[in-house]
Amino acid sequence: MAKRPGPRPSKLSVYLYIPNIIGYIRVLVNCAAFYLCFRNRMLFCILYFFSFVCDAVDGWCARKFNQVSTFGAVLDMITDRISTACLLVILSQVYKPGLIFLSLLALDIASHWLQMYSTFLLGKDSHKDVKDSTSWLFRAYYGNRMFMAYCCVSCEVLYLILFLLSENQTDKLVDVLASSLQKISIVSFLVGTSLFGWAIKQVVNIIQMKTAADVCVLHDIEKKQKR
Repeated sequence: MAKRPGPRPSKLSVYLYIPNIIGYIRVLVNCAAFYLCFRNRMLFCILYFFSFVCDAVDGWCARKFNQVSTFGAVLDMITDRISTACLLVILSQVYKPGLIFLSLLALDIASHWLQMYSTFLLGKDSHKDVKDSTSWLFRAYYGNRMFMAYCCVSCEVLYLILFLLSENQTDKLVDVLASSLQKISIVSFLVGTSLFGWAIKQVVNIIQMKTAADVCVLHDIEKKQKR
C-alpha cells in the first residue's frame, strides 16, 4: 500500500520554521551591529560574529528538525552576502586603496548570484551540489563542511581584525597587514592563518563564477539549438 503524503504545511508554518526564525534574529543582530560599528567597534565585532555563527546553527537546526526550505536557504545567502558586503564597504572607507574591498564585494556577489541562478537552470536542490564540477578545489570546498567553514571563518575574522586595526581613513592596507604580521601576538597569528583561508575562498569564488557562467552560456546555446 502506497504511503499517504502528510498534511500540506501552511505558508506561515514555513516562515516560522526554527532555522528561519534564527535567520530573522541574524538580520536584527546585524542591523544592531552596523548601527554601532563606529560607536563601539568591539561590540560590533561581537555582534557580527555572533550572527555569523548563527548561520551554522540554523543549518544544523534545519537538518535536525527536518525543516530545510528554499526560503531558508535564500534568506541565509541574502543575509550572508549583505552583511559581508556592508563590512567590505566600511573597510573600503577606512583603508586605501578602497577599490580592493569593493572588488572583493563585486566578486562575492557576482559569483554567488551566478551560482544560484545556474543551480535553478540545472534543476538542482542546492547551490552546494557541485559533484559534477571538473575543479577538485571547488568540489573540496562544497564537499567538506570543515574545509568550507575554515575558509568562511577566515574571511570574516580577517575583515573584522582589519576593522579593529584601522585607526583613520588614511591607513594603507599593505602597511597594516605587514605591521600586524611582524609582531608576535594572537592578532598576528589570526591574521596569518586567516589570510590562507581567505585566499582559498577568493579562488573558489572565481572558479564558481566561471563555472556558473558556463552553465548559463550552455543553456543559451541549447535553447537556440532547439528552435
